[in-house]
Amino acid sequence: MNRAGNPTISDVAARAGVSVPTVSRVLTGAARVSPAKRELVEAAIADLGYRPSAAARALVSRKPQTIAIIAGNTSRYGYAETIRGIEIAARAEGYTVMITVVESADEDEVDRAIAATLTQPLAGVAVLKFDPPGVAALGKIPPHLPVVALSGVRDPETAQAVLDEAAAADELTQHLLDLGHTTVHHVRVPPSRKVDGRTTGWRRALRRAGAPVPAAVDATWDPRSGVAIGRALAADPAVTAVFCGNDEIAMGVMRGITEAGLRIPDDISVAGFDDNPLAELWSPPLTTVEQDFAGLGRRGFQLLLNAVDGTDDRRYSSERPRLVLRESTAAPKSRA
Repeated sequence: MNRAGNPTISDVAARAGVSVPTVSRVLTGAARVSPAKRELVEAAIADLGYRPSAAARALVSRKPQTIAIIAGNTSRYGYAETIRGIEIAARAEGYTVMITVVESADEDEVDRAIAATLTQPLAGVAVLKFDPPGVAALGKIPPHLPVVALSGVRDPETAQAVLDEAAAADELTQHLLDLGHTTVHHVRVPPSRKVDGRTTGWRRALRRAGAPVPAAVDATWDPRSGVAIGRALAADPAVTAVFCGNDEIAMGVMRGITEAGLRIPDDISVAGFDDNPLAELWSPPLTTVEQDFAGLGRRGFQLLLNAVDGTDDRRYSSERPRLVLRESTAAPKSRA
């Protein structure tokens, strides 16, 4: 056996008393093997607990062993963690990963990115459906390639792993209402489509409670865009609670509120989304929603591997993010 203690194809061959090519033929069915030798190989596989890795399968089947990841960004927290999850899971199965960034949803840009990706022989494609470029790229993947979408609005035509952002945003909004806030204002990050899950969950919770539904305020992906928004919210005495579409924007909003002379959470409660590692180090520590992006990547890769290997017909995997309560939210005090 190898140093890690895992049986190899050579170990199987030695146990069965046959050659490595004979074991390969049994594993792949690429050529006929006598029933007697097949029985010896199968018995050796069972005795040793041998499980052929994807790398070993590549050697004997000559199938592509590269997974393409297509994303609109690689530096933002959720994107980077999701990609990391895919890479870890792919590496464990012997696959290599290539990453293509689609910088906009412009058709020519998407076409160029897809064309560059397809220059490599691919086993399958994972698309981060976090933004308009990801949505546009998903629609351009050739139908012969196995593909999985990660998060975004569910598409029954595509295998998909999701984080149930709407349910989590609903829970967070309800938490703020339960603290006694009459409504919750929402600062929205750019959605992948017309409305994203975070905004949907926020609005659903307010309507269920019969609370006023303020107009959502649009931020950019730049956390600094939240600073001006925070100042504007601080100028409105009716604002006592703010739910931001991600933690970085929440940090910008908190900066703007404090620059306006107000305190968090004494005057305004602020909550974020994603549980960026900086969220618990911020002042005050940020109430947020923990999203397991790395787990999303692992689940997405497993769906893709199922499609590549034809071992499982599951096409959907969902997980609900977890509410994390910290010191940036509290019961409201009158600002009148």
